[in-house]
Parts: sequence; C-alpha cells; structure tokens
Amino acid sequence: MKASDLFVKCLEAEGIELIFGVPGEENADFMISLEDSKSIRFILTRHEQGAAFMAEIYGRLTGKPAGCLGTLGPGATNLITGVADANMDRSPMLVLTGQGSSERLHKESHQVMDVVAMFRPVTKWAQMVYHADNIAEIVRKAVRIATTEKPGACLIELPEDIAKIETKVTPIEPRQFRRPVADDKIVNLAWEAIKSAKRPIILAGNGCIRRRASDQLRKFAKSTGIYVLNTMMAKGALDMDDPQCGYTIGLGGKDVPAVAIERADLVISLGYDMVEYHPKLWNPSGTKKIVHCDFIPSEVDEHYRIDVEVVGDLAHTVWMLNERVARDGVEGLDFDHSHGKLCREKMTEEFEAYKDDDAVGKIKPQKALWDARQALGPNDLLLSDVGAHKMWIARYYQCHEPNTCLIPNGFCSMGFALPGAIAASFVGQSERILAICGDAGFLMNVQEMETAKRYNNNITVMIWEDHAYGLIAWKQFNQFGKHTDLAFGNPDFVALAEAFGWNGYRCEDSSKLRETLEASFKADGPSLIVIPIDYEENNKLTQRMGELTASI
Repeated sequence: MKASDLFVKCLEAEGIELIFGVPGEENADFMISLEDSKSIRFILTRHEQGAAFMAEIYGRLTGKPAGCLGTLGPGATNLITGVADANMDRSPMLVLTGQGSSERLHKESHQVMDVVAMFRPVTKWAQMVYHADNIAEIVRKAVRIATTEKPGACLIELPEDIAKIETKVTPIEPRQFRRPVADDKIVNLAWEAIKSAKRPIILAGNGCIRRRASDQLRKFAKSTGIYVLNTMMAKGALDMDDPQCGYTIGLGGKDVPAVAIERADLVISLGYDMVEYHPKLWNPSGTKKIVHCDFIPSEVDEHYRIDVEVVGDLAHTVWMLNERVARDGVEGLDFDHSHGKLCREKMTEEFEAYKDDDAVGKIKPQKALWDARQALGPNDLLLSDVGAHKMWIARYYQCHEPNTCLIPNGFCSMGFALPGAIAASFVGQSERILAICGDAGFLMNVQEMETAKRYNNNITVMIWEDHAYGLIAWKQFNQFGKHTDLAFGNPDFVALAEAFGWNGYRCEDSSKLRETLEASFKADGPSLIVIPIDYEENNKLTQRMGELTASI
C-alpha cells in the first residue's frame, strides 16, 4: 500500500475517531487515503488554530487523542497556539502536518521551515517521517506518549514524496499497560502525616478529574471529613453539593479559599499541577507542610517543599489511603475542619448574593453565572474562554461532575471556547453546551461560526460585551490605579449571528437572561447570546478580596 494508506490504517488501529483541520497540497495523498476510512471522520475547519482547539477539547473530554491537521509552513504555524494550549493543559492530541518533498528540505525552498524544531517546545514529542516503513512505529509511539501521564500533544510530519512511496509494513497493534503504583511504605508515611495533622485540607488538581481518581477522592473526603479545594481545571472532582467541597482556588488575590489554605497545617495535594496555580500564591513562605500525590514526580520549586511525595497512579494512591481509613477507622482522627467549613459557607453566600438581581442595561457577572448554573444540568458542559469572564467563572461557577467546566489555565489562550464547544458537540456527552467568551476572545476564532452552522452543532455561545480587553484593564488598574487604552469597537453581534445562519439574541434585562438561555438551548442549531456585562464589579471584587485576611 501507499505510505499515506498505511498512515491512515495505523490511526484506525489506534482508535482515532476525529481529525480536525485544513488540508493543503502537501498532504493531498493523506487526505485521499483518509477519505476511504470507515472509522475516522475528518472535520473541515476554517482555521488551523480552531482545529487544534477542537482536538484539545476532544482529548480533555474523552481522554483519547484526536488529530488536528495542517499543511506545511503557514498551516503548521497556525496550529501552534492551540497545540501549546493542549500540551500545557494536559490534553492528549496528535498533530499531523504535511511537508515539502524530502528532496528540497536541506535548502532554501518555498514555504519550507523546520516544523519539528518549532513544535518541540510545545509538544511531548515531534518527529518527521523519513522512511515509509517507519510510519507504524512513529504512530504507535506518538499515541503512547500523548496518552501517558501527563498527557499532551505529539507531532507527526509527513513529507509529500514519502506519502506516495509503497510499503509492506502493517500497523502495530496497541497494547495497554498498567501505570506503576506507589509503594506501601510511602503511602504509610503519607497516612501518618495526615493522621497527625490538626487542620488538613486537600488541594485537588487537574489529575483528579480522571474518573477513577475522582471516585476515590470523593470516598476519602466523605470518610475523613477533610475539605477539598479544587483548581480551575479540577472543577467537579468533588460534587459542588458535597458538604466537604470548599469550591475553587486559583485567583491571584487573597480569596476565601486562599485564606482557608493559609489556616491549614497540612496540604494534601492530589494531582496538583503548578502550571495553572503557582505555589507562591498559597505558600509564599515555603513552610507549609505538604503531602504530594501524583502520577509523576513533582516539579521542583522553592515554594513547594514536599514532606511526603507519593508517586504512582493517582486513583490507586487514593484507594490505598482509603484502605488505611477503613483499617484504622476515623474515631482516632482529631481534625478541626472550621477553616474548610467557613470557606464553604462564605462562598455559598457569595454565589447566591445576586441570584435575583433585576438590573437593566448591564448584567452582573454573578447573575449571569447563577442563571447559567441553573440552566445547565449536572452533566451539561460550560466552556470558558480567556479574559475577565474566566476569573468570574472560576470563582462563581461550580460543578457536579468532572469535565463539565473546561477552563484553559495552563497556557491560557484566548479564542478557545467557540471551537471547543464545536468539538464538544461532536463528542456528544452533554445535552447542553454553553461557551462563555469575551467580545475580544470570540472574534479571535469567529470564522468557526461557519463550521458550527455547516455541521449544525447544537451549541450556545454567550458573549460578555464590554468593548475592551477587560482582564488587562482590571490587572493594570489593580497595579497602577489606571489602565492604558484597551477599548475597541464591535460588530452588531446579533446581525453577525444571522449572517452566519445562527440564532441570535441580545439580552440587557437581568430578569430575562434565564429565559433567553432556555430559548437558545431549545433552538435548532448554534445560538449566540450577547449581554452587556457590568465589569464595574471587577474592582469591587478585588477590593473585597483584599479585605479577606481576617474573615476566616
């Protein structure tokens, strides 16, 4: 068979279901081979960056890699932001790029650049195919590396002349392997450290949204009574209705959960990934006692000095802790949970403070998120773009289940939410899908509105309109007491929605936002809701957070 046929058969053997992208002439052979596939669907997007974000969301929701495809040169460079986002947010992904003929790669040549070298800093592995007979090995290795903890992106580059070469190689059958588990002795040390604490707290990170890890975490929190704070990317690791749920930590200011962790004498970090929430923000002196449990050894940091480190499959580690709870019982545990209890109480009060707000003209972020939470069921999905709205979603939108609120918080790229919602629609795990964007982030991948209409994705995108780069204005004001010129104009978003064939809504009445959301979810095809957002609340929140030190 041709090398491009072998490439597709190897992807089929790996269980790849979707490839998102924009093809070019250098991957024409691959595309013709892909057209004959019975199990892989190609989703044509309007920009390679959108394709990469789509593949990222597929990986985050399913735990399996999808492909994102671009051609050489500008097609590859367009992919890189979405690839970097997936890699730093720990989403498995295959990046598939074409390349010019291998006969001209050694010299100055049209559109030729060193794609592999460019992608090495933003992938776990990047490799060009030099010989057709190597394709089976390269695909097997790429998928294995992409899905091994911590997951990430892998690039395979196929030059156009090699794609045409005949080969007799066949795909390598995937073999599953069990992750290594922690040693009994180190788990015993972790358990002893927990038992000897007075005010422990759990910091649940990205690793806890793996289903088995979440199940074991819930059991551990229930039996020990220890409160759980989750990072932005670990929302839903513990049900928001669980009495031990202390909600989300991760805002830069001294928020209520940050004060709760300050009061703790032991932090039990489970699947914690400092790429999204630096330990300097919650352990500035570096003296906090820490039990660290994760799939791989921790990053080294002066503010993260670990007392007991447990390395191995996270779900198994927490299961081993649960075995010790069952063995020893909880009667001897002498914990003071007041810091966690007060954190939960104060945050719950804040969530409900504006639930009945009826302001007209501008809608408060708190009200918008209260109504979103009421409109979405436990297994429905909210995606956040990056901007001021992300900080509000992180703080005010809580979850019942893992992977029901997706926030990019490692690489933090704007333009994530619209293509992400499209990918979530293809995954089909959620009945209702809501993406929240700022007016700046939405326009960064606005072209994917056509993709959503072409595939008739049932999604709703809500734009928080403030005619500015609101998060930058917020941060500059906090630091300097003023901000630079960050204002811009916008199109008529409802007219734009109609031009793309979407359902379009504008809501300026807080009391009617819920019914507008319901109408969008019931409408056929993609829907756009635009609300003027009251970002005067930004500085009010900063001021309140600065006065929290003595509140818990």
